[in-house]
Amino acid sequence: MSDHLIIFDTTLRDGEQSPGASMTRDEKLRIAKQLERLRVDVIEAGFAAASPGDFEAIRGIAETIRESTVCSLARVSEKDIRAAGEAIRPAAKRRIHTFIATSPIHMEKKLRMSPDQVVEAAIKGVRMAREYTDDIEFSAEDAIRSDIDFLVHIFGEVIKAGATTINVPDTVGYSVPGVLGERFKALITRTPGADRVVWSAHCHNDLGMAVANSLSAVLNGARQVECTINGLGERAGNASLEEIVMAVKVRQDIFQCDTRIDTTQIVSASRLVSQITGYPVQPNKAVVGANAFAHESGIHQDGVLKHRETYEIMRAEDVGWSANKIVLGKLSGRNAFKQRLTDLGIEFDSEQALNEAFGRFKTLADKKSEIFDEDLQALVSGDSIAEGDEHYKFLSLSQRSETGEKPQASVVFTVEGKEVAAHSEGNGPVDATVNAIESKVGSGSELLLFSVNAITTGTESQGEVTMRLSKAGRIVNGVGADPDIVVASAKAYLNALNKLESKVLRLNPQLV
Repeated sequence: MSDHLIIFDTTLRDGEQSPGASMTRDEKLRIAKQLERLRVDVIEAGFAAASPGDFEAIRGIAETIRESTVCSLARVSEKDIRAAGEAIRPAAKRRIHTFIATSPIHMEKKLRMSPDQVVEAAIKGVRMAREYTDDIEFSAEDAIRSDIDFLVHIFGEVIKAGATTINVPDTVGYSVPGVLGERFKALITRTPGADRVVWSAHCHNDLGMAVANSLSAVLNGARQVECTINGLGERAGNASLEEIVMAVKVRQDIFQCDTRIDTTQIVSASRLVSQITGYPVQPNKAVVGANAFAHESGIHQDGVLKHRETYEIMRAEDVGWSANKIVLGKLSGRNAFKQRLTDLGIEFDSEQALNEAFGRFKTLADKKSEIFDEDLQALVSGDSIAEGDEHYKFLSLSQRSETGEKPQASVVFTVEGKEVAAHSEGNGPVDATVNAIESKVGSGSELLLFSVNAITTGTESQGEVTMRLSKAGRIVNGVGADPDIVVASAKAYLNALNKLESKVLRLNPQLV
C-alpha cells in the first residue's frame, strides 16, 4: 500500500455546529460506532470543555470505541486541556487536539494577544496536553489568512514542545486549491522538524472548494484530512469524507496514498447522520446522493448497459448502495426483521424499542408491496432521535383537498399521554396539518425549513420530511417518514416539538 492518508472525522464536533444538528449523548455514540465500522482513523468526539454533557459523551465514546483514535478538541487553556484529557482517558487510543488563532485579525480583535503571547500559549498548551497522551494535534486557527513566517515559527515551536500532527485549517473557506497547495508545500519545506509530524488539512466550504482544497493539500504533502459525513458543518459545511475517500481511491494514478476506510459503509454512515441531524442529502450529492448512480439519458443508459465503466467511474456497491430489495413482508417474523437491521448496522438499546419498530414494520408492510433497505432505515429513524417518553405522539390524520376549496386537516395526537383532536384549514394540506397541531399546542415556534425527500423510487415510496423549528434562540430538526407525505409532515412537526420540550441535553460545542 502507498502512503497512508489518515481520515480524521469531525462530524461529532465540527459537523454538530450546524444549526439544529446538535446531538444527544446516545446519538453521538450511535454515530461513533458507525464511524468505527467505517474504519475512520480518528474520531473527534466533541469539545470536552463545552459542557458537562459533551464531556460525558466523549467519555462514553472513549469507553466504547476500541479501533479508532478518540479525540477531543481543546483551546490552549488549562481548563480546556484538563477537560479533554480526562474525557478521553478511557480510550484505547486517544488524542488531544488543541488550537489557537494565528491570523492578525483573530489575534488582534478576538484574542487581544500579541504574536509572542500566542506562541507562548501554544507551547504551554501542547506541553500540558502531553501529560495525558503522546498523540497531540496542534491547529493554527485561520491559518490560511495568517502570515506564513509566523506560521513557520509557531509550528516549529509546538513541534519542539511535542506536537505530532500539525493542522493547517482554512477556517473560513477563503482559499483556492492552487494557493492552498503552495502554502502546504512552503510550510513543509520551511518548518523545522516538519519531517517528524503528520501535516493535516481542515477546509471549510464557503466558496464550494473544501474538497478540492483538501485534495490539493494531499498532493502537496498533507497525510491527514479532516472531514465530515455528508460535508456537514457550520455555515456551508466541511470537506465531505465520502468525496475525499473516493477521490483518492478512484484516482490512484494521481494520489500517492490511500485510506483504510471500508467504503461499503459509506452510505450507511451518510443515512445515519442525515436521520439523526435532520439534514437531508441532496439527490445530486456526489457518492451518497440518490442520483449519484442514476442514468436518465438514453445515451448514458445504453453505454452503461454495454459496459458499466463508460459512464461510471466507481461501482455503486463499493460505497454501500444496493439494488437488492429485502424479502420481508407482513408475514415475516421478528427474528428475520432483527437480523436484517443488524446487517444494516442498526442496533436497539432495548427489547421494547425493537418491538415498537417491528410493529411499525408490520404496519408499513400492509401499505407497501416491496420493502427496501432504505425503508427500514427510515422506519427506525424515529428511534434514533427518540428522547425517552414522547411529550407529543402522532396517532392519526385525515385531510381534504379540493380544487377551489381551502384544504382542511384533522389530526389526532397525544399530549403527555392524553388524546387530543385538532382541526384547521390552510393554504395546503401540510399547512392545514401544522395549523391544526398548533391550534392545540401553541408552541410559538418559527418554521425555518420544510424539506421532502423520497426514500426509494416509485409512487409507493416513503416520503421523509424534515422540519426545522426555532424558538427562543434554540433550533431543532424533526424527521418523519411515511408513504403519505402529509402524515410524514405531521410526524416531523411533532418530532421537532418533542425536541423543544425535551429535557435531554443536546450537546453543542458552538455554545462555548
